Amino acid sequence: MKLITAIIKPFKADDVREALSELGVSGMTMTEVKGFGRQKGHTELYRGAEYVVDFLPKVKLEIAVSDELCDQAVDAICKSANSGQIGDGKIFVSSLEQTVRIRTGETDNDAL
Repeated sequence: MKLITAIIKPFKADDVREALSELGVSGMTMTEVKGFGRQKGHTELYRGAEYVVDFLPKVKLEIAVSDELCDQAVDAICKSANSGQIGDGKIFVSSLEQTVRIRTGETDNDAL
């Protein structure tokens, strides 16, 4: 089992959700976050004063998938979150040792 963590632009979240649903991914967790990478933020004007916005709004998606579905899910996220602009995001894949569905007690792939 793998945990896919994707940091993407907020307006791409629905596209990613739809792409993953087509693969059969049944659930995910979405968190609104702020951050920066190479994009380094930008400057804005507010009431005539210029200020720097260092942390940009992003969405963090966490998706638990079986090993067999991992590569397809990563490809789907890449394709659907790509805008061709700087700041499209990153995807991190890590191993999951154990998964338990609290309601039924199912474990591992059955719990996904």
